[in-house]
Amino acid sequence: MSILVDEDTRVVVQGITGSQGAYHTEAMLEYGTNVVAGAVPGRGGQTVAGVPVYDSVEQAVREESVDASVVFVPPAFAKDALFEALAADLDLVVAITEGIPVQDMATVAKRMGETETRLIGPNCPGVITPGQSKLGILPGSVFEPGSVGVISRSGTLTYQIVENLTAEGIGQSTAVGIGGDPIVGTEFQWILSAFEADPETEAVVLIGEIGGEDEEAAAAYIEREMDTPVVGFVAGRTAPTGTRMGHAGAIVSGSGTGTAASKIEAFERAGVPVGETPSEVATLVGSTLADQSD
Repeated sequence: MSILVDEDTRVVVQGITGSQGAYHTEAMLEYGTNVVAGAVPGRGGQTVAGVPVYDSVEQAVREESVDASVVFVPPAFAKDALFEALAADLDLVVAITEGIPVQDMATVAKRMGETETRLIGPNCPGVITPGQSKLGILPGSVFEPGSVGVISRSGTLTYQIVENLTAEGIGQSTAVGIGGDPIVGTEFQWILSAFEADPETEAVVLIGEIGGEDEEAAAAYIEREMDTPVVGFVAGRTAPTGTRMGHAGAIVSGSGTGTAASKIEAFERAGVPVGETPSEVATLVGSTLADQSD
């Protein structure tokens, strides 16, 4: 099984006529993603890589039975694109766009709470169920079908750790990049609960980083609610207080939380082993799966 996306997911690409939208649409199609429509105001009637373009998401839903969107719209227009996707009552929206103003995302988050739509991102690499479908910019070549769920705030670390898992013969059920901005549509806990409910996900890798308290909250959730084993990784062990490292949300305030040390401590209290390197994460996952099979 998988979570969020599979081979039947019907996808509309918002911003498909832009350079990034067009490039990644072709990559998604090549991977096997069921991209059935694009949506760009004023561009209806065009095609990109054989995919019909409509003037609105609503029209794409009506004509192509779309149930998920990938957003490649520039930051200044992303809020409107996300509101359009939410108004169309899609099951899933994956926002790849980086640099959306925090105030815009606060407005989107409030609107999202009034809908049933699941938003992943923004500023994220997307979602992939290996061998079936990918929505976003994830490099499909490093993923292999399997039983380990992956959830991450970092795109680059996702690729590195998945590459290590695959090299060890450990495949993935679904990988989700939730994004590294201060406000994201979906936090660790919801994805963890989805993996917990998936009978074919036998273990989960959670890739965190400094800044905020999401990892500490995830650790508490794991300890309280999960039977599926989790292996962790936290980037930014040597980051100085008050310095933003990479993502907009990766800044330690000096309050005593949000540091790599506080996150690692929270995971270890919850019984989550934490790898010091991406390769050690793969080793820990291998040991976890071996223990389950005994």
